[in-house]
Amino acid sequence: MENILATRAKKEGGTKPRAKAPEKVPAPATSEDVDVIVSKVGEKIAALRRQKRLSLQGLADVSDVAPATIHKIERSGMVPTITTLLKLATALGVTVGYFVEEDENASAPFQFTPADHRQPVYTPHKGLSLGNISGSYRQFVTAAAVATMAPGASSGDRILHHTGEELIFVLSGEVVFRMDEEDYVLKAGDSLHFQGGVPHHWENRSKEPAQLIWYVFRNRENA
Repeated sequence: MENILATRAKKEGGTKPRAKAPEKVPAPATSEDVDVIVSKVGEKIAALRRQKRLSLQGLADVSDVAPATIHKIERSGMVPTITTLLKLATALGVTVGYFVEEDENASAPFQFTPADHRQPVYTPHKGLSLGNISGSYRQFVTAAAVATMAPGASSGDRILHHTGEELIFVLSGEVVFRMDEEDYVLKAGDSLHFQGGVPHHWENRSKEPAQLIWYVFRNRENA
């Protein structure tokens, strides 16, 4: 965001200089902001690797990072350690800061995402893969992804609760959402919209993968 600079008042005719406008303190980063940054790291590494015409093995050779590790990072399946990130940054000719800087088009008022260009979104939940279909989370109050939930995948032992809202629409398969100790079985065509403060948990108890569209809405005052 652009800084507003206070102009110097002219000292003519006894005019008092204007007081400098108070500097706006940026809002602290939220957990959603951190997730977005982490998701973009792999995307940026992959883009730089392609620009330099390096294969996975080629980047592995010059960075001393295993090709399997690079592949997982690029697919947002692994969060790199600072040591790994330093090695990759050096090999790709950029600083570590490049990977956490906000994209130049992050403030664009629209986002077009071709079906074959969905970027993976980082998630700590095993068995859940997310393909981003929304714009920058800094610019919009909504984030959305096409989610694939493998059989047996779940949100873990910890009950989830947070600010904002979520909206789930099941495309295929079957998932179970426990909302405040009550189970809701969602099948193709079903949806569930809830406030994040409601204690919740999700899992795929079936033997088939489920696909759904997953929306997350932030509180506007936190946007």
